[in-house]
Amino acid sequence: MGYRKHPIFTDQIYHVFNRGIAKSPIFFEKRDYQRFLEVTNFYRFSSPNLRFSYYNRLEQNSRSLFLKELEEKGPKQVNIYAFCLIPNHFHFVMKESKDDGIRKFISNLQNSYAKYINTKMKRTGSLFQEMFKAERIESDEQLIHTVRYVHLNPYTSFLVKELNQLRNYPWSSFNSYLDKNSFSFLDTDFINSFYKTKEIFLSFTLDQADYQRRLSEIKHLTLDQDTSD
Repeated sequence: MGYRKHPIFTDQIYHVFNRGIAKSPIFFEKRDYQRFLEVTNFYRFSSPNLRFSYYNRLEQNSRSLFLKELEEKGPKQVNIYAFCLIPNHFHFVMKESKDDGIRKFISNLQNSYAKYINTKMKRTGSLFQEMFKAERIESDEQLIHTVRYVHLNPYTSFLVKELNQLRNYPWSSFNSYLDKNSFSFLDTDFINSFYKTKEIFLSFTLDQADYQRRLSEIKHLTLDQDTSD
């Protein structure tokens, strides 16, 4: 996966993200998003002792029992606080809960998912850019702003045209903070501790939505006009 200039430290929180190689799509239909989230849930554990492809062949009851046993074994590799999946990239806000946990988690996740897509699409070669990005979050203020940024991605990317549709975007943790948590791998308690009510969380998230969208448009315009390469 390449050499990382800045090391990742245990018990620190990071904004982790990556995209398809050459900005190509990594999700093509509903089942792909579901598969990615299933693999996310599986590889967050420290020692699955088998590959996801083998686990996925088990009957539903056996899979549930297997995950329950992993849950009871102790520390996970990562704690996931927020996520968003977009057609050509993914975002996580997560804590490294065990030494080398984020690297192992992302490596297993990307390798497993890439094999699934390559088999399905009858393609070969890399699906993701070689090195995922991991930006350390150094303050509570940076944390809540990063979570907001991640949750606004569908709106920023115009996948959701109106803000009132953002809660309906299925491949994000956003609505799990406003309603029932739909994802077993998602830890909402920590981020919720920064807000007295769900209404305050919602207001804070939506407050800078149009500004973030404008910044994104300017960034893309600048990149499109840059011919230095």
